[in-house]
Amino acid sequence: MLSYRHAFHAGNHADVLKHLIEIQLLRHLAQKDKPFWFIDTHAGAGCYSMDSGYAAQNTEYETGIARLWDRDDLPAPLADYVALVKKFNPDGQLKLYPGSPLIALELLRKQDKMRLFELHPTDSEILLQNFADQGSQVLIQTADGLGGLKALLPPPPRRALVLIDPSYEVKQDYQRVISALSEGLKRFANGIYAVWYPQLQRTEARQLPGQLKQLPVKSWLNVSLGVQSPSEEGFGMHGSGMFIINPPWLLHGVLQEVMPYLIEVLGGKAPGKSGEGGFVLEFEENG
Repeated sequence: MLSYRHAFHAGNHADVLKHLIEIQLLRHLAQKDKPFWFIDTHAGAGCYSMDSGYAAQNTEYETGIARLWDRDDLPAPLADYVALVKKFNPDGQLKLYPGSPLIALELLRKQDKMRLFELHPTDSEILLQNFADQGSQVLIQTADGLGGLKALLPPPPRRALVLIDPSYEVKQDYQRVISALSEGLKRFANGIYAVWYPQLQRTEARQLPGQLKQLPVKSWLNVSLGVQSPSEEGFGMHGSGMFIINPPWLLHGVLQEVMPYLIEVLGGKAPGKSGEGGFVLEFEENG
């Protein structure tokens, strides 16, 4: 859907969870000298202004990154994430929020490459401007990332993080995510795939984590962060999650440390009563 603009939601609780995990996955891949690719199916504009434009209208960042900005008790993984965002705000004031592509660019080495998809023509043009001086390391396509993903798999170095984070405003996106992963895994079974999903009352949203668990993979990790109880009317996103295929084995321990802190600081309720905010952390290894 070409009406969706991520700028309205930049820096919110969902971005905190998504980008925290993105950083952990990229740092894991960078531990080996061998190159890797970062592939983003829905790259957005790349960077967002917090004090003007769309983000300033909804101010969703105030219940996300802003709540972590001045804390001095951050767990090390969260401190790493906040420090990276602060690189884009050298005066110490939260004015810019980097999207997934710019976060990845900070962590890529010379031998690594980035492949970005963005279908929205305006955001794609901004993305191109933000990466205009990166040369052949970054390739941007104004195209549907779910449809274009299979042509990139397997990547030449046989190592990659594939980030899949559509808006899900079109209900067909849920099934298209499953289809794209099923096809991708046939071509590149050992890649790391990170799928962002919203927590909504919508049937397709509630069914997606279970469908992801049925994919034929060696291991998966599912983590979700609920920041409020679902509304009685059934509208609005009350949390979000990340489903990681072939996760690094250390990631589960990192999230065990971080998720209780995020629940406390981002306003969610402790796990307990059904339907309330809280977090879920699951891991399965199939040999």
